Amino acid sequence: MTETALLQQAEAHCAHRGVRFTPIRRRVLELIGEASGGLKAYDLLDRLAKDHAAARPPTVYRALEFLIEQGLVHRIESLNAYVACPCPEHAHRFQLLICRDCGRVEELHLDEINEQLASRARTLGFQVQRQTIELLGLCQACQGSRNDGAEERADATADPVNTSSSTPKDAT
Repeated sequence: MTETALLQQAEAHCAHRGVRFTPIRRRVLELIGEASGGLKAYDLLDRLAKDHAAARPPTVYRALEFLIEQGLVHRIESLNAYVACPCPEHAHRFQLLICRDCGRVEELHLDEINEQLASRARTLGFQVQRQTIELLGLCQACQGSRNDGAEERADATADPVNTSSSTPKDAT
């Protein structure tokens, strides 16, 4: 999703809910949307300070809290970072695929997994207040670059072709 589409969706979402999408909240979402993967709060603050010199940690954390409450941003618990949500209607029931090499994050909405977990929790008398499912691994691009690199290293370190026989020529 483009940053423009992300911001238009956020504006419509906030208008529908009757909440204010302030310029700071908008800029925080825009910065998160521009990031290729998760963005940490202090990295976000550094970027925000370029536009808003008065920006301080409480400003960023309040904006993040609002964006999370509205389902526009997800917190990546394992990285302590934030990522834009392309579909806020699924804000509380999602799974994240996180590439440990490039940091790319993909959001999934596998409702059958959510239903199984909710059903099991109810059976056990457990009330779920928050659900976080993060799968850490390698995206397809990073798998390819690792395989390409491994093949190149293997080619470079391979023994030259042995042209001599392992059996002495005179041994017969």
